[in-house]
Amino acid sequence: MSFQQTIARQVSMSGIGLHSGKPVRMTISGAGPDTGVLFRTEDGTIIPASTEQIVDTRSATTVGMFGMRARSIEHVMAALAGLGIDNVVIDIDAEELPAADGSAKPFVELLRSAGRVALPAPRRRLVIEEPIRVGDEHRWLEITPSDSFRISYTLDNSHPVIGVQVASFAVTEQVFEDELAAARTYGFLRDVPAMREHGLALGGSLENAIVVGKRIVLNDNLRFPDEFVRHKVLDLIGDLHTLGRDIVGHVAGRNAGHALNHQLATAIRRACSADRRRLATRLSSASAARVVASGDGARPAVAPR
Repeated sequence: MSFQQTIARQVSMSGIGLHSGKPVRMTISGAGPDTGVLFRTEDGTIIPASTEQIVDTRSATTVGMFGMRARSIEHVMAALAGLGIDNVVIDIDAEELPAADGSAKPFVELLRSAGRVALPAPRRRLVIEEPIRVGDEHRWLEITPSDSFRISYTLDNSHPVIGVQVASFAVTEQVFEDELAAARTYGFLRDVPAMREHGLALGGSLENAIVVGKRIVLNDNLRFPDEFVRHKVLDLIGDLHTLGRDIVGHVAGRNAGHALNHQLATAIRRACSADRRRLATRLSSASAARVVASGDGARPAVAPR
């Protein structure tokens, strides 16, 4: 049996939001069993980092409650998932989390510096038993049964710098740290004016994103030859961590993004809820059948078949 984990000591990071361009200080504190990941805004509002609380998926994943928001949570969520940290409280004094360098690596390093502590509660797994698919023929995600958590992803982009990139990873802590955590978010120079008109990428720069020009990458270099698809996998890990459980299943996808990631997480949650309802019905029917067999005169409203 593996046990839930939290961090051993409080840690902080300051930076600017990728989209808002506003300064922010983020402080991560340990939490007890079954707390999950909670964001706490400056006015004290608690926002669970759960699938149900996602309110925006435009260019980032945002959770919200009571008019307050925690924006661009996917990279810190991926770092928590990759390190197997289940329970923390994250305080932020602005709406958007720090962009750091555009990857999950700075968050991994921050959490590593905090240390980890096992908690007296078992980790909860989410085992996929039937295929679940969202999207269309061009952009899609599908999760199927597997004996471990694996992601296989195809990114097909007409830009000559990207082209077709295919990657598949069995997502373990070591693989996450070595192969995925350092992959940075990216954007196209041609899209920057329109994004900024809509309040996006206001804090974006070569320091926190890969910027793709007309024919080349404007940054000095890439960290991986296929860094673009690796970042897609990273985002997916972070977005699926809003389910709050260790996934046991194989996710395959093509040209998805935060919106489809959220659709898949929601579909998985609904399937699990339906399974729990069916199980509760079966258990109730079995219990009623035992009462009948005991001969005390009680009979079920619907006889089990």
